[in-house]
Amino acid sequence: MTSALHDCPRLLALGPDFFARTPRGVARELLGKVLVRRDETDLLAGRIVETEAYLGTNDLAAHAAAGNTARNAVLFGPPGHAYIYFIYGNHYCLNVSCEREGQAGSVLIRALEPISGLEEMARARGLSLVSRSDSVRLTSGPGRLAEAFGITRARDNGRDLTDESSGLWMADDGFRPGRIRVTTRIGITKAAAHRLRFVVAGNPFVSGPKARR
Repeated sequence: MTSALHDCPRLLALGPDFFARTPRGVARELLGKVLVRRDETDLLAGRIVETEAYLGTNDLAAHAAAGNTARNAVLFGPPGHAYIYFIYGNHYCLNVSCEREGQAGSVLIRALEPISGLEEMARARGLSLVSRSDSVRLTSGPGRLAEAFGITRARDNGRDLTDESSGLWMADDGFRPGRIRVTTRIGITKAAAHRLRFVVAGNPFVSGPKARR
C-alpha cells in the first residue's frame, strides 16, 4: 500500500505536454501518478495502477474510430482533457485525451489505489468499510473508480485534467512504480490482440483476478 496523501511530497499537476504524445507512452507513464478530486468539502486521491491506450481513428476499439462527432469531440481537442462515456447502461468511464489537438488518442483509467478520502469514496459507492483491506472494492475497475470519485459525463466531460483549479486533475507526487506488466486490453472485441494495457504488477487494486497474480 502507498502512503496517505498528507505523507506525500507536494502534488504537481501534469501539464498538457505530458499528454501531447502517443497514448501508448502516456498510458505507461501514468502508472503511479495520482488522480485528485477536490470540491468544497472533500479531497479524494487515488494512485493510478492500471491503464489502457486507445490509438485514435485507426484503432477499431477506440471511440475516435467513428471520426470526430459531437459525442467524442473531446478526443480531437487539446491534450489532457477528460473524455467520459457511459457503458453497459450503468457505468461511467474516465479517459484522458492524448496527442496534439486535432489528432485523436486517449488513455482509459482502469483502476486506482485509493490514498485519501476512502470514507467519502465508500459512501459514494454505497459501501461500508470495516478495514482498509475492504478498500480494494472502491476503485478496482473503471466503473467503480468513476462512481467513487463522483465522475459523470454531465459533470466532467471536457474538464481540464492539467489544471488544479478544475476540481479534477492528474498529478505527480514523485512516486514511481516497480515492475510494470503489459497485456492485451480487456472487455473489448475489436482490436483485442493489441498489447495496450499497462498495470502495476502485483498491485491488489488492478482489475480482474488474473491480473493480480
